[in-house]
Amino acid sequence: MGHRFAEIVFTESVLAEQQRHGSREAYQGFLGGEDFNGRLSAAEAGFIQARDSFYMASVSETGWPYVQHRGGAAGFVRVLDKQTLGFADYSGNRQYVSLGNFRRDNRVALFFMDYVNRTRLKLLGRIRLVDPQDLKTLAALEQADFRAPVERSYLIDVEGFDWNCPKYITPRFTEQEWQALAVPEVAAPVADQPVPVSDNVLGDGPLGLKISGVSQLTPEVRSYQLQSVNGEPLPTFSPGAHLQVPVPTPQGIRMGHYSLCGAPGNHEYQIAVQAKADSKLAAALQRHYQLGTRLQITEPQNHFALHEDNRPALLIAGGIGITPLKSMALALLQRGAEFQLHYAAKSSEQMAFYPELQSLLGERLITYFSHDGERLNPAELLTDLADDCQIYACGPEELLASIRRATRNASIDDRLQLENFS
Repeated sequence: MGHRFAEIVFTESVLAEQQRHGSREAYQGFLGGEDFNGRLSAAEAGFIQARDSFYMASVSETGWPYVQHRGGAAGFVRVLDKQTLGFADYSGNRQYVSLGNFRRDNRVALFFMDYVNRTRLKLLGRIRLVDPQDLKTLAALEQADFRAPVERSYLIDVEGFDWNCPKYITPRFTEQEWQALAVPEVAAPVADQPVPVSDNVLGDGPLGLKISGVSQLTPEVRSYQLQSVNGEPLPTFSPGAHLQVPVPTPQGIRMGHYSLCGAPGNHEYQIAVQAKADSKLAAALQRHYQLGTRLQITEPQNHFALHEDNRPALLIAGGIGITPLKSMALALLQRGAEFQLHYAAKSSEQMAFYPELQSLLGERLITYFSHDGERLNPAELLTDLADDCQIYACGPEELLASIRRATRNASIDDRLQLENFS
């Protein structure tokens, strides 16, 4: 057993086409190992419950798929547990095509879209009507402040899901979101007078950016998509690079250094910031950085660079230390190089980018959840390494110290590069 979504949709015909077009090897890891992508984590639950609509396909008796749009107030789809969704179905055109299809075949495919942040989640499940006498479940699916008439309510048992990449998703915005993104006009300066700067612009560097997307990855980690203010492609960056960004604090503007965690070559930047009780700067950033916030900064810098050839790599991440290593993993994946990413966190719910990395990396991703008693042992990772394998690690100091000891004991510390949180 393995990736539940892949097990369902990767039929023999699909696998044959993947083989024909050269992508089968990239997905091979999905079809073996322990089950995953069949139970919703906090990342999927938060994403689903932030949506105000989704698309749903049912299976008709004629064999044709039938797709309908379902909508309501944001949060009308409820995640009841790790394998169950529910929603109230509001009165529509009364054709009852989907309802009729469900009576014969309970399989459904759902598509949840976040156009602003260019993110989509595919989900497969089996749907069932809520018994009208099950008042507890009906009450859990109601939205007291949404006045559309409810005809019935549904539960969906999750079979599998998969995150899609943002490629070719055209950003679409509500009027409120668009106003937040709008660049304020600045009057031409009078000679010898300073240019007025909006309260929504931070920094004085030459590179103008605006925040075009914000996503809550875990209860503590928030990611930010950054685009050019003028719409032009942003300067390229290499894996391991970081941005230096201005953060307002009570003591004035302070500079924070945050790794770029997107794929090199993208025309936008992505950073992820973890706000913990002992991290005042990150907490201040999360308070002040909103959709539409403008930054004037310097171009990306890199003091933690990935090798540029096809030598294999061992990537080790602890907690938010995943940010530079995610970019490295995506670069190595694009090159077709051999690598593994070992990623440790307290739980899957507190692991940033967990669904995306599962989907993209398959068996190349090895995870360790301390809440389940799992521990990353650096010494074990160094056995049977290729002679030219390069090692990169980022995480808390305790993890990095254990990696230093292990590589020193194995006499391969010359192949190690580290980046710590400070």
